[in-house]
Amino acid sequence: MLYRLQQQLIRSALLSAALFTSLNALAQTVQIQEPWVRATVKGQQATGAFMKLTSQSPMRLIQAQSPVAGLVEIHEMKMEKDVMKMAAIAGLDLPAGKAVDLKPGGYHVMLMQLKQEIKEGETVPITLVFENKEGKKESVEIKAQTRALGQSMKHKH
Repeated sequence: MLYRLQQQLIRSALLSAALFTSLNALAQTVQIQEPWVRATVKGQQATGAFMKLTSQSPMRLIQAQSPVAGLVEIHEMKMEKDVMKMAAIAGLDLPAGKAVDLKPGGYHVMLMQLKQEIKEGETVPITLVFENKEGKKESVEIKAQTRALGQSMKHKH
């Protein structure tokens, strides 16, 4: 009886280690650095999420979700005839080995139809969905720190 229990424990430990290794490998496909969200004021219905994404192989950020927002989109800001315009995009390409910055004034994740005020110091859960060139999708959950209005990605800790 004790021998069988030991064997079950060993099998469980090996299975857990294999599962952890495969989940860890999945999470390492895209490195996500310094995720943060800009704090809001009462009544504000939208804010941006920013971070640096680096993929080991060609990937595409195709979707984002968060329980704090009714609608989440991937956006870009660009100059058109001396006017800064913001628009939703279908996805953001991540070339292999090249960091892509999501930052104010450029690409970012837009959290809209906010369900609550986002206060400085809070953590905002966001799920990012990536797709590789074969069409395989991977979801990665992150916790983005909320920073006060006016703070940038170069925030000192």
